[in-house]
Amino acid sequence: MGEAKRRSEQGLPPRGPQKQPGSAKGKDTSPRLVAWLPLTRRQADRFVQVSTQGAWVGIAALVLFWITVRFIGPAAGWWVLSD
Repeated sequence: MGEAKRRSEQGLPPRGPQKQPGSAKGKDTSPRLVAWLPLTRRQADRFVQVSTQGAWVGIAALVLFWITVRFIGPAAGWWVLSD
């Protein structure tokens, strides 16, 4: 008796497709941006998200550096501004 016949006689639903052991767990199935470029829409969105986040971190670091050079350093006596 075949597996499909046995399952139908027992009232069980058909078995789904089998997972292959070597397949990627979270394979990206989003469409590609361009057919010849191996870059998907999800990867492009993730790149924009990461680069935007990195830009904000850079801006915050620049502001912190400027505050240190302009205010904290002279107040602590580390250097004197030459205005």
